[in-house]
Amino acid sequence: MKQILSFFGKRRHWSIPYILFLLCFVIIPLGLIVFYAFTNNEGELSLTNFRKFLSQPEAMNTFIYSVGIGLITTLICLILGYPAAYIMSRMRSDRTQLLVILFILPMWVNFLIRTLATVALFDFLHIPLGEISLIFGMVYNFLPFMIYPIYNNLKRTDQSLTEAAQDLGATPFQVFLRTTLPLSVPGISSGIMMVFMPVISTFAIAELLTMNNIKLFGTTLQENIYNGMWNYGAALSLIMLLLIAITSLLNSEGNAKTAGEGGLL
Repeated sequence: MKQILSFFGKRRHWSIPYILFLLCFVIIPLGLIVFYAFTNNEGELSLTNFRKFLSQPEAMNTFIYSVGIGLITTLICLILGYPAAYIMSRMRSDRTQLLVILFILPMWVNFLIRTLATVALFDFLHIPLGEISLIFGMVYNFLPFMIYPIYNNLKRTDQSLTEAAQDLGATPFQVFLRTTLPLSVPGISSGIMMVFMPVISTFAIAELLTMNNIKLFGTTLQENIYNGMWNYGAALSLIMLLLIAITSLLNSEGNAKTAGEGGLL
């Protein structure tokens, strides 16, 4: 008993459960994805899966189309989300809490149920399911993920900088353009990351809101895994992971550059 208490009495030993968690649910799954991606059905090292992806026009077109849908959805979420986040950050705390709750309430419902409700809404309005319903459903499901990072970033912004710009004679538009907007870039970058990547990788929303007539990259990935094509599915997953890594790297470099410019200002 004393040995157990002595073992857990050391602070570094408390990290063991987290290490085991990362090993079981992060490192090993990623290792399996890499292994299956670079092997064929016989377990031999091969680049067949990546050649298959590059040689199939359908897979490439689906990937490019998914990126396009992701960009459109992200842009709409940014256009709708930034003003909402800005207004919330300027309101009194009691009113802000009410608005935050209103934005959170839909997130308490499972996204499949929300998507099915969206399907019923389009059916009630006699609007055919297609690209419009797909983009609408994406924006509806992922808009809060754009609002909250921007809101948190604007809420933490030092208001003395805005007051200083006003004292120097800047107009409200100049204050926003030269002070508020640059300082909110980290929040915008986080929001873009939290919307763009899930849109590309999702498949349930696309299946329900288009009656499976429009496929996204996540749908292609899911179909290959479901049909037992683990190697090709793993290669698609690795491509997705590389896209996430590149986007995250560009996002980090952009935030660092913004922070440096902010320090110079």
